[in-house]
Amino acid sequence: MLILLPPSEGKTPAVRGSAVDWPSLSFPQLNSYRAKVLDALGSVSAHEDALALLGVGASLKDDVDRNTRLHAEPAAPAHRIYSGVLYDALGYKTLTAVQRRRADESVLVISALWGAIRFGDSVPAYRLSMGTALPDVGRLASFWKPQLAEALAEAASGHLLVDCRSSSYAAAWAPPAEQTVAVNVFTEVNGVRKVVSHFAKHTRGELARHLVSRRGKAPETPSQLLKASREKWEAELVAGSARKPHALNIILPG
Repeated sequence: MLILLPPSEGKTPAVRGSAVDWPSLSFPQLNSYRAKVLDALGSVSAHEDALALLGVGASLKDDVDRNTRLHAEPAAPAHRIYSGVLYDALGYKTLTAVQRRRADESVLVISALWGAIRFGDSVPAYRLSMGTALPDVGRLASFWKPQLAEALAEAASGHLLVDCRSSSYAAAWAPPAEQTVAVNVFTEVNGVRKVVSHFAKHTRGELARHLVSRRGKAPETPSQLLKASREKWEAELVAGSARKPHALNIILPG
């Protein structure tokens, strides 16, 4: 089983430590592409209109300034850098040692800057979203799509893929539909369902935690994933097709 997560919008910078060690990153074949994005991001972030070019507000100026120093910024494991609703719900710090090993082995974060990394990969905090277009790189989802298709093919082979990504990050890599289950979250009141956003992030984080912390074997099929999900939630499985992944719908009380 692989759990596909988006990065968090906010990051918690490492206070001390060495800079990113490129050869140690998972999927080292992506390093030349990572370097290209990092250089383009550094150039844009040094521009006088950097905030507008990156589509962020003035409150994030320090984050954008940090983008110009990423080669030298302290790095820390991704599970410490990424923060926010989903990652708080996953609660890596409160997992047991065995559960952390499972998370390190099973979680893939699809990143606008790094392409794809695992939880144990050490990276610096940065500010960049997958919907951004950078000079000489273009729209990042389009840039990464062919690179991730090649780099992640072996890692994904034979695994159930639990896709907890938002739409912009899902656009960067389309894994084989027959082995992929996209996770959707709804509320239901009087038989009427509504898509939720904030609680969707929280619930996806809780699902990731449940899958790495529950006893027994990891789910290997969509039906086994449904059974595991029903240990905590009301859920249903919508079968996919040759081109469309399965969908796990988690229904929260309204």
